[in-house]
Amino acid sequence: MSTNTQPRSAASNQRRVAFATIIGTTIEWYDFFIYATAAGLVFADLFFKPAGDSIGLLLAFASVGISFLFRPLGAFLAGHYGDKIGRRAMLVLTLILMGASTTLIGFLPTYATAGVLAPILLLLLRIVQGISAGGEWGGAVLMAVEHAPRDRRGRAGSFPQLGVPLGMLLASGVTALMTGVISPGEAFVEWGWRVPFLLSFVLIVVGYIVRRTVEESPVFQEIAEKKEQRSVPAVELFKKHWLLVILAALVFAGNNAAGYMATGGFIPSYATDPDGPVGLDRTSVLVAITFAAAMWFVFTLLAGILADKIGRKKTYLIGFSAQVLTVFPLFWLINTGELWGLYLALGLFSVGLGLGYGPQAAWYSEIFPASVRFSGVSISYALGAILGGAFAPTIAQALVQATGSSTAVSVYLLIMTLVSMGAVLVLRDRPGIDLSINNQAEQEVGATIFDKRRGASTDDVDVVKTTV
Repeated sequence: MSTNTQPRSAASNQRRVAFATIIGTTIEWYDFFIYATAAGLVFADLFFKPAGDSIGLLLAFASVGISFLFRPLGAFLAGHYGDKIGRRAMLVLTLILMGASTTLIGFLPTYATAGVLAPILLLLLRIVQGISAGGEWGGAVLMAVEHAPRDRRGRAGSFPQLGVPLGMLLASGVTALMTGVISPGEAFVEWGWRVPFLLSFVLIVVGYIVRRTVEESPVFQEIAEKKEQRSVPAVELFKKHWLLVILAALVFAGNNAAGYMATGGFIPSYATDPDGPVGLDRTSVLVAITFAAAMWFVFTLLAGILADKIGRKKTYLIGFSAQVLTVFPLFWLINTGELWGLYLALGLFSVGLGLGYGPQAAWYSEIFPASVRFSGVSISYALGAILGGAFAPTIAQALVQATGSSTAVSVYLLIMTLVSMGAVLVLRDRPGIDLSINNQAEQEVGATIFDKRRGASTDDVDVVKTTV
């Protein structure tokens, strides 16, 4: 009987981890995307009105991007303490920080009632969101990947990744409900925009309860037992693995820049601008974004499965190839001004977004050594977000205003995607490598094609052959 109990217990724990990482990251990214959606729809008028319509919209999008500048701070802090005191504690803390800042945005006065204090408070809370997001992702993916069997890390790592499209789906769905049913028209501008932010409080309570039930990562338990924690993990990371950090950040940059065309509020703003070439209504566009989030979810999950079958590297290259093929049709279809064009554009674009995002958790976890892994994945992710999505909506808006055309935005996305493909080609696939602290020596070498020091299990294989 005991031989059957242990596998059932392990499987049950893995299900709890998967559920906790999905729920937690969904709530975190719901909070993040609610801000981006509101920035594209109403914040220019509510908080930056004295700057005028065009500059006000640029400032609203810039406020989306400013939080990315503080993601590395959150990544450094969460990475430092995640490598020293554990993954789970950081997961709970980042969830509470994100929820509190999002809820408080729902109570903020606007420029009309508080003057310049209103945008200042908005930016301060947005910065707290950025710090929280910078620490959230690393903890979630390590909990998922380090708990998983070697031959299922791709799928397990895709679970926290699913929180991003789910968060976007939830954020756009709630906002569409507010603009189309509960507070249409001026009611949304007057008070309806606040409700999605205030709902974050309820979600955060649920997420807190779920995450408290998850066991600590077995890799960190081993590190703690052996007292292998580094005093300053980030210093060791940059001293020994600075090239890995840069390459991993570049891998994420292209996908993040593309993703933030929709999630950062640019496409909702572009498609609903009454003076622009599209001129669709808010609710219809938000429902289309919700559809895109569902498509993104499906292809992110598929990417995790593919990563275990054909390797992380091949899956990434397929995803980025799909992204290259759709960056121009994306705006060609949107510019038809028809809803079918918007749906088709976002649906096609979501294929590359999902396939280029699903394998990230597993690959990041496998290229960084155990003792600095939290710092490595968190900081790389945060830097990639700055290079990619931080100011992508602002850049896109500036390009449209400067050229009068969306073609320049497609060229920008093409360049970012090609840069990421180059970084992917430089990194090695390492499926099945032992992630424990006992294998630190092997983990330290062979992660790039430039490093010839690699052992048998770091060969550039396509399929995981290790059995657990």
